[in-house]
Amino acid sequence: MRAVVIHTPGHYEVTTVADPTPGPGEVVIAPAAVGICGTDAHIVDGEFAPTPYPIIPGHEFTGEVLALGTGVTGLRIGEQVAVDPSLFCGACHFCAIGRGNLCENWGAIGDTVDGAMAEYVKVPAANCYRLPESIEVSQGTLIEPLSCAVRGFDVLPRRLGDHYLIYGAGTMGLMMLQLARTAGAASLSVVDLNTDRLRVAEQLGADATAVSAAQLDRPQGWETVIDCTGAIPVIEDGLTRVRRGGTFQQFGVAPSAAAASFSPFKVYNDEITIVGSMAVLHSFGRAVDLMAKGVIDADTMITHRYALDDFGTALQTFRQGTGRKIQICPQA
Repeated sequence: MRAVVIHTPGHYEVTTVADPTPGPGEVVIAPAAVGICGTDAHIVDGEFAPTPYPIIPGHEFTGEVLALGTGVTGLRIGEQVAVDPSLFCGACHFCAIGRGNLCENWGAIGDTVDGAMAEYVKVPAANCYRLPESIEVSQGTLIEPLSCAVRGFDVLPRRLGDHYLIYGAGTMGLMMLQLARTAGAASLSVVDLNTDRLRVAEQLGADATAVSAAQLDRPQGWETVIDCTGAIPVIEDGLTRVRRGGTFQQFGVAPSAAAASFSPFKVYNDEITIVGSMAVLHSFGRAVDLMAKGVIDADTMITHRYALDDFGTALQTFRQGTGRKIQICPQA
């Protein structure tokens, strides 16, 4: 089969590799569409510590079931599915207490084992979710990032009538915006340096947008502030924008060695809650249901589709911040 193979950091190619064979409890999928996200860029650059090399990337994907391993009874050949890439060991302390996203032996399809930037991919059958008829197979690639956003909301207060400030109008910021609108936000403000993305945020329900939070008229602050950038100056600014008694969420991925400065006295005196949110946890099925309901505007979110051989161009488009969700279509 044809696949994108990252041999070592910075060195990748589209080449021919052996077809996967499903083991017990596994299925082989023919990916119809695969989303590119920041993690893929980090893997290409050698900046994602869990990744071994060589590896086939791709963890946001949907496709058709082609082959069943022994013991698989809940799926049929020909079904269209979305795949939760999470691979938890099930035996460590965190898995035992239901916090698999913190698994001591954490893994993920496309991150630590071969993924879907290929004509075929092998996955656990238990990770497959049938696509409802209302979800087009190419749009189903949004389910994985949406499941991360749903996890983010699991650890937020989600009070009706809260005022939200979201930093970043990329894929995740726009998803958090749409979920906050559904969750009953009183107002939604979005900050991004890219004015084209701010216009999309307005289209999707933002009440106010700006290239700096200082330009927004809310001197008392926001009850919920969410960073979807991982940029240290943005995080430091966001921590100053939380209303007394409010919550700051670190959703964007900062470099592992980065450090941010903040006022411990303000956190104490204003009773500010700081929460993190990492990957997917008991949220993939709910993301399927939310996509089926139309909570996410998939047509607006997906802007570029490329063939497998055009992976390099797709990655460059992603790095330039052009468009929103960018896909690879391995069967094209």
